[in-house]
Amino acid sequence: MERIKFRQDGSFICLYSDEIADVVRDVGPVKITRASMVEPDENGQWVADMSPREGPKSQPFITRQEALDWEVKWIWEHL
Repeated sequence: MERIKFRQDGSFICLYSDEIADVVRDVGPVKITRASMVEPDENGQWVADMSPREGPKSQPFITRQEALDWEVKWIWEHL
């Protein structure tokens, strides 16, 4: 899975994870912002809410992992 996208100007965006935190910080100053929230709904299903990036809410998913996968796909397609 793609973790880092470099831009034409040399800057980059990434999906933050503990796995890459040290590498990212070695590059220089880091600005971490929330892209989304994955939360259970009133029916016990999982929804990815992309509103922090002016995006949609996902359909409800049975598993949290399905919502996380949808979230990551949306982020890479829209950021």
